[in-house]
Amino acid sequence: MKANSHFDVIIVGAGLSGIGAACHLRKNCPKKTFVLLEGRASVGGTWDLFRYPGIRSDSDMYTLGYNFKPWTEGKAIADGPSILKYIKEASQDNDIEGNIRFNTKVTATSWNSDNALWKVETMSQKDGQPTGKTDALTGSMLMLCGGYYNYDQGYTPEFKGIEEFDGQVVHPQKWPTDLDYTDKKVVIIGSGATAMTLVPHMALNGAEEVVMIQRSPTYVIALPDRDKIANFLSRLLPAKLAYRLTRWKNITLQRSFYQKTRDNPEKVKSQLLGAARKELPESYVKEHFTPKYNPWDQRLCLIPNGDLYDAINQQKAKVITGEIECFSKEGLKMSSGEQVRADIVVTATGLNLLPLNGIRFEVDGKAVKPSEMVTYKGMMYSNMPNMIHVFGYINASWTLRADLTAEFMCRLINHMDKKGVRQCTPRMDDAAMENTRGWIEDFSPGYMKRVMNLFPKQGADEPWVNTQNYIRDRKMIRHKPIEDKALEFSNPPTIVSLEKAPAMQKAGNE
Repeated sequence: MKANSHFDVIIVGAGLSGIGAACHLRKNCPKKTFVLLEGRASVGGTWDLFRYPGIRSDSDMYTLGYNFKPWTEGKAIADGPSILKYIKEASQDNDIEGNIRFNTKVTATSWNSDNALWKVETMSQKDGQPTGKTDALTGSMLMLCGGYYNYDQGYTPEFKGIEEFDGQVVHPQKWPTDLDYTDKKVVIIGSGATAMTLVPHMALNGAEEVVMIQRSPTYVIALPDRDKIANFLSRLLPAKLAYRLTRWKNITLQRSFYQKTRDNPEKVKSQLLGAARKELPESYVKEHFTPKYNPWDQRLCLIPNGDLYDAINQQKAKVITGEIECFSKEGLKMSSGEQVRADIVVTATGLNLLPLNGIRFEVDGKAVKPSEMVTYKGMMYSNMPNMIHVFGYINASWTLRADLTAEFMCRLINHMDKKGVRQCTPRMDDAAMENTRGWIEDFSPGYMKRVMNLFPKQGADEPWVNTQNYIRDRKMIRHKPIEDKALEFSNPPTIVSLEKAPAMQKAGNE
């Protein structure tokens, strides 16, 4: 191995979560060395990968932003380039970029209890393709910040006759930079957040017509893209204080609204559909915007300033609800017999999820399957030493949990140093193992249901739970002592000296 092949912390991914974790390390564990392994050529993760027209947040930036870096721009619902700029600023402000190894994809990891180290195997890439060059490095702590979906390829179902189509088929995850949709007929298949972004943006910015085809309706909620209270506070108060107050306001409102969908779903459903009827004819809402499930059984889609309604009312966009029978030379044929003409078809049909970033794991020579593990506080796993995984919220902003997870990692590292131990392993007793449940509950979108059997499980009680509840997590993660009955602290039987490579200890901060 190279002289700089050992680090105190190895972070996988340099997106929103990975950059945030590195910033927390800088502040809370300033003497620790670390490296970020990023498979792509730039920071930003999702916000650098997706380049489709109109890409934006579907959460407000006061909760999607970091807890240590105020969001100071005027729009609460921000476009992709603004979010990417924010992430890069956080990296630059905290001197993170020199610790990133770009074009480096993690392929496998193995833990060795004899020296309490992770060995991480990597493969170099160029333009997303492997070069054949491999490397390895070791770390005392491993943190996964690579999100939960496959960056290489999105999900596209099989469509009968797609090879007959004369036009162009595009997936949002692989958007061509030179795609010109001016005066073109565009069909977008899907009704999730991506489709809800693409439809109004393309319809109101040059396309002749945009048709959104959905198998079933999705709940939408129209909100202003600017937070009047946040902008008012920012004029009166210091930036950090205004940001903190707005952040907590939005956390409280989000949680309150979500809880109402659990306690009184029919009332929330009535409110959402009532708001839609103020913008669109009742028959249109009934056919295309009235789901069969309850609010937040799947994600709600945010439409800033009601832009989707505007596109429909201006007759620049329309929605078709039904099954696609097949592609044709000119477009698509619905099972109802309706023909839909298209020059461009966008398959906004979802993502392929990857448990634990799609990495192979071994512990002391034995392969470990994610589905055989149980989560500890939604961030560590049973019998998996010194490994922390960032998995955000499906019902709130991802970064809320990413911040909590990074804070916990720093507290854990500092506690282990104080205690004089090098290994921390969650251990679950047999009785608790008998009462396991799925990783995510009360959430039924197809992209989750397809692969939930591959993800880790959760238990019935704390700390073996993935709560998806920020208020509860704050108490469980931030305010409870590090040590509990579930965490086993130990030292390896053999202490391996790193004195042969003194440059290793400072490599991460060079």
